[in-house]
Amino acid sequence: MIRVVLGALLSGWRRAPLQLVTLLAGLALATALWAGVQAINAEARASYDAAAATLGEGRFDQIVAADGGAIPRETYVALRRAGWLVSPVIEGRRDGVRVVGLDPLTAPGGLGPVDLDEGEVGAFLSEAGAVYGRADALAALGDVAPAKVVAPEVAPGTVLTDLRVAARLLPEAGIGRLIVADVQPLGRPALEEVAPGLSLRSAQGAADVGRLTDSFHLNLTAFGALAFVVGIFIVHGAIGLAFEERRPVIRTLRALGVPLGPLMAVIGAELVVLALVAGAVGLALGYLIAAALLPDVAATLGGLYGAEVAGSLSFRPGWALAGLGMTLVGTAVAGGGALLALARMPVLAAARPRAWAMAGGRRRARQTAGGLALLVLAALVLWRGGGLVAGFAGLGALMLGGALMLPPLLDLALAAGARTARRPVADWFWADSRQQLPGLSLALMALLLAMAANVGVSTMVSSFRVTFERFLDQRLFADLYVQAEDGEQAARIEAVAVAAGAEVLPRVGVEATLAGQPGEVLAARESAAFEANWRFLDAAPEPWAGVWAGEGVLVNEQLARRSGLGPGDRLEVVEGTGLPILGVYGDYGNPVGQAVVGEALFRQLYPEAEATQFGISGADPGALAEGLTSQAGLPAGAITDQAAAKRFSLAVFERTFSVTGALNVLTLAVAGFAMLMSLLTLAGMRLPQLAPVWALGLTRARLGRLDLVRAVMLAAFTAVLAIPLGLALAWVLLAVINVEAFGWRLPMILFPWDYVRLVLLALVAGGLAALWPAWRLARTPPAVLLKVFSGER
Repeated sequence: MIRVVLGALLSGWRRAPLQLVTLLAGLALATALWAGVQAINAEARASYDAAAATLGEGRFDQIVAADGGAIPRETYVALRRAGWLVSPVIEGRRDGVRVVGLDPLTAPGGLGPVDLDEGEVGAFLSEAGAVYGRADALAALGDVAPAKVVAPEVAPGTVLTDLRVAARLLPEAGIGRLIVADVQPLGRPALEEVAPGLSLRSAQGAADVGRLTDSFHLNLTAFGALAFVVGIFIVHGAIGLAFEERRPVIRTLRALGVPLGPLMAVIGAELVVLALVAGAVGLALGYLIAAALLPDVAATLGGLYGAEVAGSLSFRPGWALAGLGMTLVGTAVAGGGALLALARMPVLAAARPRAWAMAGGRRRARQTAGGLALLVLAALVLWRGGGLVAGFAGLGALMLGGALMLPPLLDLALAAGARTARRPVADWFWADSRQQLPGLSLALMALLLAMAANVGVSTMVSSFRVTFERFLDQRLFADLYVQAEDGEQAARIEAVAVAAGAEVLPRVGVEATLAGQPGEVLAARESAAFEANWRFLDAAPEPWAGVWAGEGVLVNEQLARRSGLGPGDRLEVVEGTGLPILGVYGDYGNPVGQAVVGEALFRQLYPEAEATQFGISGADPGALAEGLTSQAGLPAGAITDQAAAKRFSLAVFERTFSVTGALNVLTLAVAGFAMLMSLLTLAGMRLPQLAPVWALGLTRARLGRLDLVRAVMLAAFTAVLAIPLGLALAWVLLAVINVEAFGWRLPMILFPWDYVRLVLLALVAGGLAALWPAWRLARTPPAVLLKVFSGER
């Protein structure tokens, strides 16, 4: 019996191969976008794990110099003799590769590329030495004396070696930090007694960066989930239409005595097999998508958070199995409703042409109630909830509720249009459009979600771009930016610039704990340029006057939000020194808290700190650059003009959002495909409704044109409704998600012409999707239409 039932069901796919293609393509595309995002996340997290395993990043406390400089060897020796179990690290960059020197004899267990218990330390400590890293990092390092050993477990873009070798490869570098072992001897003296110039940095600082990278990956996952939902709408529609066409077969099988249970089991097994086939194709496509997007993701994570991520993709079973699991879950969700409707429908009802439509009408009422409930839930969660998870939960409820409300709103619009009809053809057009709405609703919901995401994300990105450009204009106001190698060269730079009549503004800062969080304190030299260019989000009267007098401090938005502080509150800059906050400034793209004090006060608090970066204004940039090169011995590569600095910053910005832009385009393409497949499938099913109209005198060409007009009209309605939903999405992204994830809030800027262009794009997409079905309808042979009346359909 099972074989007969299966053969009867499979015959439906042979008669309607387009539905099979739609179902498989929808599942494959949904899986591809979801799996691609998960593959990127898995690769990034594997890189984080490699860094933690071989470098101890995020696992151990660190001791660093309070002024940000190198730690003297004598200080390290004093700490060891005092009982502190610390291990020195020398690190820097050579040829774009991060070189890290470790001491395997004092480093906490598990750090480094060698295992002391297995006797691998010999090569590591040999006279010539060795460098360990991934093949691409070793190749980029160029010709070096130490032997190169491929070690895939090392973090991307990093090579590890012994301290002696690192000192030879990085002659200007000293001991940059000390790794503190988890277990320390009892009774050891306090750090400030042995080394007063050092400070202990908790592993929490790395955890904060980890929180930011988690936020970035959560954003990617949200976009992948949105694309998956759009694909599942395609699958839901394809399964619903397939069940509609299978009505006669199901009626016949039930009438012949096939029990409902085995019939549903066979249909369920059929869906599982199709899901696995489509899932395998989707995994392959997802791998290609991830491989194309991963370099931009790696650049973003490295540029914004300093997190090294491999630029090449590896196949990992975890994300592949998760992708297949999501495919099966999505298929179950998409097909569950149809199976449930089949189980509840009487035997003969399945054969009545309007039975499924009547059931759909009842579902639409429940769908409307569910959409309203989700919108109310979204408002409550976004209003009362807190945290990133609550933000995404509210966002998901908003998008799903908006999608569920689309069919009833379109039905109201079509009903309003029907009231304007004055001719029989127009009356039939509006009535037929309402009748076709259930079959097209899922494709239109997918289009709504894709377009709303496009509106929301483009508004967010464009708002960020405008704000970021203004921010760069405010902050990068100097004509030249230079980088000195040491304090001696820095003094020569200042002397040459002052002699040329230029104003020199040093950029010097130290790491510090601010309001219980890792941050940095920066110095600001008194200058009218700061007062003319900086803009505050909130400030006391005359904030710069208080800063120049050493009577207050400025903080960035990130620190203000995380600590709950604002103008008038006091901030402890160093232990025992608290200052009132005079202003809060925007600091976009920076993950850590900052405090700015006047240069005179900074020198009192941190006398050992040296400035090696400068902004120089007020002289001819070309002549000044030549003078700095010839008189101060500054290489040309250490001088950057303002335009180049802005170009670099904007390039980092563009790469940051290239991934979300690509996912937006892919999601919109999937939605257009959904509409095309729905129209093609419905074209053959609605011939019984079109044949009487054709017989009454409407030509096939006119019927095709009316179908084309209907698709464009529905796409236009959907686009108009997508704009407010997309703007609500943009507000949530800017005012809730962005604040929770990164600590700053961006102003929301509207771009009306972009929305007009998107509506036109929707009209084009609807027209293109309907062009082929309309052409097929216009070319339908009269004999096919006549068969409707002969009872052969």
